[in-house]
Amino acid sequence: MGWFKDLLGSHAAPTPAVAIGPLGMAQGKGLRFDSTLALLLDGSTTVRVPLDQAIWSAGWIDLGQSNKLHRYYTNDEDFWVQIHVTGDDQIESVILFNYLSYVTVNSDAELQRLAGANSPIGLPTYTHNGIEYAREWGTENGQTELVPLSERVVNPDESYTIEHRSMLYARETGLTDRRELLLFSVEEDAEGTISLSTSLGISLYTTDLNIL
Repeated sequence: MGWFKDLLGSHAAPTPAVAIGPLGMAQGKGLRFDSTLALLLDGSTTVRVPLDQAIWSAGWIDLGQSNKLHRYYTNDEDFWVQIHVTGDDQIESVILFNYLSYVTVNSDAELQRLAGANSPIGLPTYTHNGIEYAREWGTENGQTELVPLSERVVNPDESYTIEHRSMLYARETGLTDRRELLLFSVEEDAEGTISLSTSLGISLYTTDLNIL
């Protein structure tokens, strides 16, 4: 998927210096997953574990109240890692995500059909490939609004901001402390292009990955 590296084009701001994030992760670093992880997850999730990857870009979301999300997107654009930290970079969770789809939205009617009032996104449960996931955000009995998030992203060529409206679902896999997560995000870039991304993730231990 070449969409990610071409999101903004000539309107991007100059790229700032590389910042080292939690676990030593940063744009330009290498990423290696434990060789036994894929075998461990086999049969419990369809999330794929990649071979060694280079981190192409790094994103950062301030959630408020000392909560932050760090996101690292690999050269193989099917994969990305999210790390939730609190306070002085205390790691709360690490998730490996696979992109399932990325669709450009061409009209408000299409947006409503895909991720608005006419879609199942935001309802208390969501069924994907015959598997039911429970909504993580929102307490409404019916459909709840997507959560706004503002992400600053840097890569070797540029830096830019993406505005997200997201909804997260999850289910237990039967493995200890390893949940499967389904994330939908309506994304708008600086040029006003709107897309809907769908990602499937699995909870990781910090020992499941190493920075090269």
